[in-house]
Amino acid sequence: MKKMEPQRRVYISLPKKYMAALAKKCKLDHGLFIKDLITNINEGYLQAYFRQWGSITACTIKKTPQDSDSKSASAFGYVMFSSEEEADTADWAGPHYIGGMEVEVKRVVSLKMDDPEG
Repeated sequence: MKKMEPQRRVYISLPKKYMAALAKKCKLDHGLFIKDLITNINEGYLQAYFRQWGSITACTIKKTPQDSDSKSASAFGYVMFSSEEEADTADWAGPHYIGGMEVEVKRVVSLKMDDPEG
C-alpha cells in the first residue's frame, strides 16, 4: 500500500483580474502574505490582529534563519480568510503595523484544501 504524502498549500500572488479568471476554474481560498514580521510574533498574535477584518480560516508563520549578511532573523506569514471580500478589506486597510513594525502585505490565493492548515 502506498503511503500518501500530505498536501502542501501553495500560495499564488497575481493581479485581481487574473484571480477572478482562476476562480472560475478552481475553488480558491483568499488571504494575505505578510512580509517583514519580527520573529517573536506568533500565529495567535497574527490572527488576533487580522480578525478585525474577518474570519480567519488558516494562519501560518515561517521564520527565516539569521545569515551572515543580515543582522537579525525575520519571519513571514500567511493569513487566509473565509471570503474574498474579507481578504480585500484587510489588504486595503493598510499600512499594517504588527508588533510595532510596518509590514508588507500582498494578496494571495490558494487552491482550496480539505485540511485548512495543510
